[in-house]
Formats: sequence, C-alpha cells, structure tokens
Amino acid sequence: MASQRLKRGVRGAIAATAVAAAAVGVLPVPAGAQPNTASDALKKYNELAEEATKLNEELLRAEEQRDNNQKLLDQANADLAQATQAGDQAKTDEETFRVQVDKLTEASFEGARFNQLSALLVSDSQQDFLNRMSALGVLAADNGEALDKLAGAVNAAESAKTAASDAQGRAQKATDESTKIADDVKKRQNDLNGQIDEVKSQLNRLSAADRTKLADPGDTSEIAVPSGSAGGALAFALEQRGDMYRYGATGPDLWDCSGLTSRAYASVGVTIPRTSNGQAGAGRAISRGEVGPGDLIIYNGGNHVGMAVDNANVVHASTDGVPVKIVPLEAPGSIYAMRRIG
Repeated sequence: MASQRLKRGVRGAIAATAVAAAAVGVLPVPAGAQPNTASDALKKYNELAEEATKLNEELLRAEEQRDNNQKLLDQANADLAQATQAGDQAKTDEETFRVQVDKLTEASFEGARFNQLSALLVSDSQQDFLNRMSALGVLAADNGEALDKLAGAVNAAESAKTAASDAQGRAQKATDESTKIADDVKKRQNDLNGQIDEVKSQLNRLSAADRTKLADPGDTSEIAVPSGSAGGALAFALEQRGDMYRYGATGPDLWDCSGLTSRAYASVGVTIPRTSNGQAGAGRAISRGEVGPGDLIIYNGGNHVGMAVDNANVVHASTDGVPVKIVPLEAPGSIYAMRRIG
C-alpha cells in the first residue's frame, strides 16, 4: 500500500504540473473553428468523449465477434480434416472388403457357383448339403454385415465432411463480416479521435479551476474492502485511481472502462467478458438496494461500466482526459444493468 500511495503522489504531482502549464499556455483559436466559450468547449468535449466511448465499445464487440468466429472457423477446419481422414479410411476399407466379397462371390465348390443349387449338386449326402448350406449362410451374413457397416461408415464420413465444409463456409463468412465491421468502426473512431483532438485544443481556454477539476483523481484514501473475489477485484480497481483513460486499454497504467473491470476480476482468477455490454450479462442481476462492493454497474445502454465501492459510489475509468476515480453511483449515466459476479 505504501508503494501505491507513492504512485498516487507521483500522479498527483504530474497532474498539477500539467494544469499549471496549461494555465499559461492558452492559444488563440480562429473564430468559428471551435466552440465560442470555455463552457461550450467542455460541453462539446464531453459529448464527443461519450460518443467515442460508445464507438470504442462497438469496436471491442466487433473484434470479440471476429475472434469468436475465428474459433468457429478453426473448429470447422479441424472437423473437416477429421471427416476427410475418416472418408479416406472408409474408402480404403471399402476396397479391401470389396476384394474379399468378390472372392467369396466367385468362390466355388467343384467348379460350380457357390449357391444353393451348386451346393445341392456337389453334395455327397444330405448332411453334406446341410453343412454347405450352413457355411453359405454364415458367409452371406458376414458379407452382408460387413457391407452394411462399410456403407454406414462411408455415408457417415461423407455426411461429416459435408457438415464440416458447410460449417467452415458459415464461419468464414461470419469472420469476413466481423472484420468488415471492425474495420468500419476503426475508421469511425479515427474520425472521432480527430474531432476529440480539436476539442482538446479548445480546452486550453478553460479556467485553471475547471482544468483542475477535470484532472482531479478524487478520493485516493485507503478504503477497506470485503474478503472474497468481489473484494479482491475492488481492491485492484481502487489501486488504479489516478491512472488515465485510453480507448481499448487494459492496463497496466492506462484503462478503458471495461478493461479496468475485466482486469480487476482477472486479478482474482475470475473471467468476465471484455466489453461492458458483455459484462451486462455476466453473473446475476441484482436490485439497486442490493448493490455492494465489487458489483458491476453498467450504464448508457451497455456502453459504460463501473465497479461499486459501496451502495452509493463507483470507481470507474471515465473518459479520455479524466483519471480513474470514485464518483457517486448515478454520476456516470443512466443505469442499464447491475450485476453481481460470483
């Protein structure tokens, strides 16, 4: 904990230095190019940041879908290879059995065809005839069973091969679609990042007090956490207070909202989905009155997530330019879901 306090102290000193530098570094902005007032700039910044957070979640979901489809494709390829091998083996068996069946079919006693008539003609006695007929029945039954099994094996292998090929095609199509989605989202995020950069430059016109408030990590005091995985995950999240936000980041010193919560639970050996939308379905639903340390609070239609510190506060990675901090539970936005992990 002492090292963590030192880490937070360094963060605070860096933030204070940045604020002081920004206070004397205000640059003129062309008329009409940016919002006209500091308040307008901050409002526009927050709007674009919220939109970027949403876009970041869409990108993460698309990449998750793409990865899942790749797993399906890999499984389909494995199934196809296995089915192909089984089909090849079945064809080899078919040729082997075909030779055996042909030999039996062509076999004869005393140069006659191996059938009931030839058995009768070449038999020396009634008992000899019965013996020959018995042998003929056994051979016929064996051949029929072998052929039936062989046909079943060939049909099963061909069916498996066809099914695997179809699965491969579906998985490949889904993978291609997910890749297109991810590429499209990346492009939109790049466009939006350009807008955010413009708004960030306008933030130089904010007052020093407003900039200090924006960069303030809030309460960084020691907070007791309960035992168990939820308490351990919360302790991890609280240790990241003061770290800055970055889209798509999962640590160790930069985070997005779901990157922080997923890594927090991973630190105690619990796997939850990477995205906030996915985390909205993790664990079990709880009511507002049940919310306690370590619970996940999902906001804004599934586009943001924080971790409850208690029934009144959450710790979260907010948005670009704002450090991980504790805020009132309702502050991040409209509550979409509340989930208890474990």
